[in-house]
Amino acid sequence: MYANRRDLRLVDAARDKANATVVVGGLEDAAAVDYVYAQGLIYWSDVSEEAIKRTSFNRTGAGAAQTVVPGLAAPDGLACDWLGLKLYWTDSDTNRIEVAELDGSLRKVLFWQELDQPRAIALDPERGFMYWTDWGEVPKIERAGMDGTNRSLLVDQDIHWPNGLTVDYGQQKLYWADAKHNFIHRCNLDGSSREVVVKGELPHPFALTLYEDTLFWTDWNTHSIHSCRKQTGRDQRIVHSHIFSPMDLHVFSPKRQPVCDSPCSHGNAGCSHLCLLSPSRPFYRCACPTGVQLLEDGQTCRDGATQMLLLARRTDLRQISLDTPDFTDVILQVDDIRHAIAIDYDPVDGYVYWTDDDVKAIRRARLDGGDAQFVVTSQVSHPDGIAVDWIARNLYWTDTGTDRIEVTRLDGTMRKILISEDLDEPRAIVLDPVAG
Repeated sequence: MYANRRDLRLVDAARDKANATVVVGGLEDAAAVDYVYAQGLIYWSDVSEEAIKRTSFNRTGAGAAQTVVPGLAAPDGLACDWLGLKLYWTDSDTNRIEVAELDGSLRKVLFWQELDQPRAIALDPERGFMYWTDWGEVPKIERAGMDGTNRSLLVDQDIHWPNGLTVDYGQQKLYWADAKHNFIHRCNLDGSSREVVVKGELPHPFALTLYEDTLFWTDWNTHSIHSCRKQTGRDQRIVHSHIFSPMDLHVFSPKRQPVCDSPCSHGNAGCSHLCLLSPSRPFYRCACPTGVQLLEDGQTCRDGATQMLLLARRTDLRQISLDTPDFTDVILQVDDIRHAIAIDYDPVDGYVYWTDDDVKAIRRARLDGGDAQFVVTSQVSHPDGIAVDWIARNLYWTDTGTDRIEVTRLDGTMRKILISEDLDEPRAIVLDPVAG
């Protein structure tokens, strides 16, 4: 199964020059692809749509595509944990590695430091490790526990553009392709015993995958899928050619995803939120969504962030938790924000308030995006500043169009003009309710 930017396709790897079957068509820019065989789910990242999508897949074909992770920048790498049932991905623009449930919920940033251009990502769920390539200023291959622990550097010598990456679970080897040095190398899972598999005959290898004794890879220059014997690199052949734009590929087979017992499959191992596989006992670790702290019991997450920054970014609103060290911004799931300028928060009822200069209104919604509603819609010209009086339950705002400062109850009733004279472009406003 391979990504072809415009579609995802299946090709019979056993036959020479076999025709490909389109699994999902009409895509913008499909780059990375993976699947969960037992659940009949195929996932792919779309770099143009800045999202990860999925579809159900069986013998009758594919279902409708749905977006599971929106709001990404450059999702170059993608890997499915078929044991713990999680989704891992790299983002080479934000330089982050993240994890989420298979439906995209409970997103968590695992790594955000010392990453430059993370690309391919591969998982070894039975041992609890993840591997990734980085082709930035300091090209390297790293590994860590799938719970974000035990990060270590495996390869940083004789490496330039490490694109593809795959794990040989039976032989416990790691294979990677380098598009600058035109080779495929392998090493042990701890980075030792590095050796050459294929050298010099590769114009621009991109993605790698393995099945039994055969290694497969895509090449950007030949627009083909190639294969060879994984041990010796011999018996090279072209499996499939004349591909529009060959990107990621995986052997689509239940043998590539052997299902065994997972510690997370029994009552989520007692975790309130994420249960992530780990290389060290008890072989799992509870984790919380981005910005939320884990309580001292090691299993339960807080109800949410206790300290946060709220940010209006014209077409969206973002929340940055100050409880955790990564300071990752999370988009509030509110639709149809045209030109948000000012923002404030009511800690009592949990509403976020903001002004929208395009629709000329003041709106509010919960932090999870629910219960979105318009508060003030009439006689609003250019609402620029906003402030919540959390004690008396009032809302103040400035308007640079009407040159007024007004107040209303938090639900938009009892509106009153406070100041309308000697104002010329009033902008920021802040309250001190305790002092009045």
